[in-house]
Amino acid sequence: MLQRELGETHLNDNNGLKQTFGNVIGSQKFIAVLALIAIYIFFAISSEAFRSTDTLVSIFDASYYIGFLAIGVTFVIITGGIDLSIGTVMMCSAIIGGVFYQMGLPMWLVLIAIISIGGLFGLVNGVLVARFKLPSFIATLGTMMIAQGLGSIVSNVQSVTFPLRGTEDGFYKNIFRLENNFPIGIIVLGLFAVLAAIVLNKTKIGRYIFSIGSNREATRLSGVNVNQWETIAYVISGIFAGIAGIAYAATYTTILPGEGAGFELDAIAGVVIGGTSLSGGIGTIFGTVIGVFIMSVLKVGLPYIDLQPHYQLFITGIVLIIAVYFDVRRRKKL
Repeated sequence: MLQRELGETHLNDNNGLKQTFGNVIGSQKFIAVLALIAIYIFFAISSEAFRSTDTLVSIFDASYYIGFLAIGVTFVIITGGIDLSIGTVMMCSAIIGGVFYQMGLPMWLVLIAIISIGGLFGLVNGVLVARFKLPSFIATLGTMMIAQGLGSIVSNVQSVTFPLRGTEDGFYKNIFRLENNFPIGIIVLGLFAVLAAIVLNKTKIGRYIFSIGSNREATRLSGVNVNQWETIAYVISGIFAGIAGIAYAATYTTILPGEGAGFELDAIAGVVIGGTSLSGGIGTIFGTVIGVFIMSVLKVGLPYIDLQPHYQLFITGIVLIIAVYFDVRRRKKL
């Protein structure tokens, strides 16, 4: 009898290990990591030039602002919402900050203003969605248009140029790349990703955001102020859009009014590819960062195999559909 019980226990342990291993192998984050490695190896084999250090720096440069956008919008998507305004909010914040600098505002204050403007847009989105019960798609589509128009109005449809590296106020560029061309921005992005992961997984903010995405009504009935915490998710998204604006200015220096539309799609695609569910309640910052790097490697690598960047849209669309398909199947199993 004892031997049979031990045998059954051993069998159950083996089944448990197999199930755990199967969950790891089948997880979207694990698939995303494998996809990132496979895509990078493909481009490295296809083109010798792709294997250069400059190419790696270009991949990092393409990851900074999209990475910050994606980290921020992860909070919103986990609540079951969407934020279509982050791309134009990023550019609008940077443009207004550039105008402030031209008016004589100190650079350190300009950087604070850029982040604050992003946060303000996030607050507007949160109020529209949480308080006024507008569908997040419609509310953020509206603020996307407002941000795009406001940037053009404030700049009088003129490009805005930030200080160059080596000038007195060009210190902000060293946040993302040192004078020796070392891409320190990848460390900055990593630190913000770790901070966001801690907030999402170890704080009350994260717990309530996951709870809202999993079951909004049950969260409300348990006494949680759903409107407040949902608004905070949009504010976080806006703040990260402001940080992305600084990253964009540090990378490209000149900001053109009317730009930004489309960046939100890259960010959202990175989030979904990384395993965050569009239905809410599921997501990780680590998965989001992996998804962003997949997007960046595709963007930088395609020209090396004689394909123009617009092929990225075609390929990203296919990858996004596959990612959503896996998410739907995962939801059905829960």
